[in-house]
Amino acid sequence: MALTDFTIIRRSMTARLFSTVTTVITVAVAVALMLVLLSMRDAGERAFERGSGNMHLLISRDSSPMVSVLNGVFYANAPARPIRWDEYERLTASLPLEFAVPVQLGDSYRGMPVLATTTEFFTKFRPDPVEGWSLAEGRIFEKELEVVVGATAARSTGLRVGDILYVTHGVGSAGAAAAHVHKEYAFTVVGVLKPTGSSHDRALFIDLNSTWILHAHDRRIAENRGPDSLAPLTVADIEEPDRLITGIYVRVITREGQDASAALPQVFSMLRADPSITAAAPTDQIRRLFAIVSNIDQIFVAMAAVVMVSSGIAIMLALYNSMEQRRRQIAVLRVLGCSRPRVFGLVVTESAILGVLGAALGVATAYAGGLIVAAVLKERLGLVIEPSLPLEITLVVVLATVALASAAGIIPAVMAYRTSVARSLRPIG
Repeated sequence: MALTDFTIIRRSMTARLFSTVTTVITVAVAVALMLVLLSMRDAGERAFERGSGNMHLLISRDSSPMVSVLNGVFYANAPARPIRWDEYERLTASLPLEFAVPVQLGDSYRGMPVLATTTEFFTKFRPDPVEGWSLAEGRIFEKELEVVVGATAARSTGLRVGDILYVTHGVGSAGAAAAHVHKEYAFTVVGVLKPTGSSHDRALFIDLNSTWILHAHDRRIAENRGPDSLAPLTVADIEEPDRLITGIYVRVITREGQDASAALPQVFSMLRADPSITAAAPTDQIRRLFAIVSNIDQIFVAMAAVVMVSSGIAIMLALYNSMEQRRRQIAVLRVLGCSRPRVFGLVVTESAILGVLGAALGVATAYAGGLIVAAVLKERLGLVIEPSLPLEITLVVVLATVALASAAGIIPAVMAYRTSVARSLRPIG
């Protein structure tokens, strides 16, 4: 039976099965690493944009638009400078807005941020531009001392409808001096939200009057009004200095079915005219953030490229080291009529096949790895990443891998090409 090129290559690879398998795995790891980094970069940006939802602007008194978005959308820290309620009313009344949802940050529960807002947060603001809020159980808060729990916060704390909790006024991680657990006011969980895939999943939500009551309570203690300062307060006890917010989720009036607004530049200019407030476009700031960290992405991609080159070197070394053992085999093939160019082609083809096998295994590993990374991010951060392998990127990486593997086989192929038949067939010993 005549030996075909494929049969020769297959027998050569199976004869060195351990070396073949380890080389294929090395290539697969390099391909998977490159594909995961390239695909997750775009998916991560889309996941962060999901938290800003359908708002156009975020108004606050933070030091910069970037800080405003990190605090107001991603709950990085509690803003230090608040906005008075009368300022909120005056500001929003003068602008053509579809909604202006007030929010207040500064409270927490077991390290989870507590966001005080109004019911418009759930009826008008959407964390995803397409999908709105959905309840896993219960309902939205309707009065003071009721709390709605985000999906990630509920999973982390074990809170369910009907549970009682006590809000920490301040950020618990800042230390005992900066945080105080208000055990005078028992909050009841009335609802648990379904996952939205945004940063809001790890927050708890209460109404503004609830947090203003806590402000009023702390103010009375600071004023040292005697025994009355320790008694629980109600909405009737809230005074104007207590009515503070830290941000405003704003959407400018738009046409039906459209997301962009022709009035947005005008509104943005009007807001920027007031130096005491910061107006941030969350989508623009998120893109700016990813532009900043893109340099780090390039470093990771460069590292992955180095790993791919290393895998090519591994292919070259595996074939090079096997040449000493295969000289006699090559000499026999030459005696049987195999030409030098054909021997050269067999070695290069074997190297290319190693690249193809490694690339195929790498694509499968990248897809599985993307699913694992997405699951971890969803569990730890509440971010929904949709892993995907774009066809264009995948084809480029696969073709580059095969080309690199083929190039790695050139030096061993030259050795095979130059193999001396007479010297290699001399009797051993």
